[in-house]
Amino acid sequence: MLAYALPGQKIIINQVVLDFNGTIACDGELLPGVAPRLQALATDVKLYVLTADTFGTAALACRDLPVQLMKVDQLQGGEDKERLVVRLGAEHTAAIGNGNNDVQMLTRAALGLLVLGPEGSSGRALQVADVVFSDILAALDFLLKPKRVVATLRP
Repeated sequence: MLAYALPGQKIIINQVVLDFNGTIACDGELLPGVAPRLQALATDVKLYVLTADTFGTAALACRDLPVQLMKVDQLQGGEDKERLVVRLGAEHTAAIGNGNNDVQMLTRAALGLLVLGPEGSSGRALQVADVVFSDILAALDFLLKPKRVVATLRP
C-alpha cells in the first residue's frame, strides 16, 4: 500500500495499472530504468500491465517483472482497461498511460498519470489526467516519493 497524506485528504493506492506501448515501452521494448522502479513499487502495491500488444513483445519484455500482464482487445481496449480499474477498486488504483485507449482508466482511477513519452500522448488523455509527466521514470518516481505527490496535488 502507498499512502499519500494531502491536506484534508488521504489517498491510499493498493495497485498500479500501467499501459505497455507508449508508456513503459517504446516500439514494443521496455524503456531503460523502468524495471528497477517497478521492482521497487512491487514491494508496496500490485502491478498490472495492460496491452493490446501491438508489437507482440509484451510477454517477453515483462517476463522478469513483478507484474501481471493482461491483454486487452485492440478495438475495445479502453473499456477493458476501465473494467479492470473498477474491478480492482478505482478508489485505490493509480493508472499510468498515454493513449486514447487509456482515457477511461485515467478518468476512473484515484490517480490518473499521463506520460509524454517517445511515442507521443493523446490530447484526450491529457485532458483527463491528474498529473502529467515528461517520461515514465518521472511518473514512477512520483509514486515512489510521497512528498512529490503532496507537493503537486495539495489544494
